[in-house]
Amino acid sequence: MLAFISLLTLLPSVLSAPIFGLKIGSDGPSSKEAATALTLGDVESTLSRPAKFARVAYCSTKSITTWTCGGPCKALPNVTFLQSGGDEGRIPLYFIAHDKSDKSLVVAHQGTSSKNILSILNDAKFALADLNVTRFPDTAGKGIKVHSGFQQTFERTADGLLAGVKKALADTGVKKVSVTGHSLGAAIATMTGAFIKKNIDPSVEVTVTGFGLPRGGNKEWADFLDNDVGVTFVSNQNDPVATVPPRFLGYQHSSGEVHIKDNSQKNFVACPGQDNENCATGNSLLSVNVSNHKGPYFDDISFGHSACPDGATVVKDDD
Repeated sequence: MLAFISLLTLLPSVLSAPIFGLKIGSDGPSSKEAATALTLGDVESTLSRPAKFARVAYCSTKSITTWTCGGPCKALPNVTFLQSGGDEGRIPLYFIAHDKSDKSLVVAHQGTSSKNILSILNDAKFALADLNVTRFPDTAGKGIKVHSGFQQTFERTADGLLAGVKKALADTGVKKVSVTGHSLGAAIATMTGAFIKKNIDPSVEVTVTGFGLPRGGNKEWADFLDNDVGVTFVSNQNDPVATVPPRFLGYQHSSGEVHIKDNSQKNFVACPGQDNENCATGNSLLSVNVSNHKGPYFDDISFGHSACPDGATVVKDDD
């Protein structure tokens, strides 16, 4: 699969012949602004808690429902489980929880293994499809296109998830919703965050934080996220998932990238603009490292089912 990704990325960007029904053209715009250093304190204060919730999402529904998923759950005390959905398979797990320490609701989406996410990104559903404007009415006519497979996965649980968030907001009285996920979970989290924000009281703050986020749509989608949602996402060193699907297929990252430069878990930079060439977008194909997708990212946080203890995991995979 990595060989397939490399082949696609090495194709001349000026080709115009369709591949799998897609029109190949030139790369989208990329930022060349200098990245700025972030301290570990900066990262921990804003990203550590979402990362811990995204890690929990890899555990089994049963262990999350009872908040007995071992170390991942113990790292998040004062949390009350509220709702879950999905089947831990074709329909990835999500859960909603009340984070009493942060006075917020958390929506966390389960990711998938490094091997499987690369397959998903390059199967027949990686074609760009029109964003469903019945869910996002104010985007009609804006030319927004998103990853077909991601949109289909998002829509399988979108309505029940939104109903759960609305009920939880009314029951708890909190004024903040944090949406998070890793890998496929991060891609779905961007759509969920946008959907929630468009359908709840605008006085409620909605934040979206992703880890190991693949590109999820075209330039218009990236602009929509920048202007209407605001996404922060963390790319880890030479993780190939952060650079696929490739830009010459019409895909574009939104702004908000934080890039981890080495395995010290201390060297972080903020990357201005979309697809900043000084961060993940500038990675060499000769240096891809699939293990970077799993982690660790910081605070020894890695993602995958292996982070959960025996009895608290879903079906084992290559993580």
